[in-house]
Amino acid sequence: MPMISIIIPIYNAEAYLSACLDSVIAQITSEPIEIILVDDRSTDGSLAIATSYAKRHAEDPHRQVILLNQPHSGQSAARNTGLRRATGDYIAFLDADDRLAPDWCERHRKVLSRGKYDYVQSGYRRTKDADEKGWWVGRRHLPRNRYQFTSPCMRLYRRQLFEEKKLRFPEGMIYEDVLFSVNLWLSNAHCHMIRYAGYLYTRNPESTTSRPHLKAQQRILQLLHQRMRGESLRNRLIIFYTILRLEGHFIKP
Repeated sequence: MPMISIIIPIYNAEAYLSACLDSVIAQITSEPIEIILVDDRSTDGSLAIATSYAKRHAEDPHRQVILLNQPHSGQSAARNTGLRRATGDYIAFLDADDRLAPDWCERHRKVLSRGKYDYVQSGYRRTKDADEKGWWVGRRHLPRNRYQFTSPCMRLYRRQLFEEKKLRFPEGMIYEDVLFSVNLWLSNAHCHMIRYAGYLYTRNPESTTSRPHLKAQQRILQLLHQRMRGESLRNRLIIFYTILRLEGHFIKP
């Protein structure tokens, strides 16, 4: 049985996907890894790349690559599809245009294997574009508190946490990862933070959130304000902190 399931939603990531998958297969750990690729009806060469990796590693007991296909439904639906298929003890999410440092899985697994935490939170480092091979370019962004990063990536989770806390990704919207993270924080899941920036983030100018979506930004802020109603003081403070950080992020040029 795989120790870690890594879920990778794919949509038109042809320029980045091979580097992404190579970084997962090259993880320095003896534990088996299940790599779940969920193609969201890509229209470029992403599906062909994913298919080649799945065929090459279909029977590999240490790095098994599983390819799933779905009608074009968005990143949230792809992550939920991957969650339903995952069998590993631990779950990680990786975007198809990003990569992992070689020791990412092992650094996080060692913490979760102690059995005291529900998930491990780490940081990230910006890189150059994939074709420039700038794996370690850019300053580190380390977590100062568990509520800093709304991305579901940069974390390793116990798989059972998703069932115990009924955690899923809201579908049919942009910035869905914000609501997922808020639900995670309000669930009182036990978190451990490590000062490590092994998630390698590539700024993809074609990604959904690389361009402003004013209506979607207004919608997510509205949903967060509505979520504060009836919550405890502690939960309202968490949501309000998230709103302030989002507003600062949205108004950046």
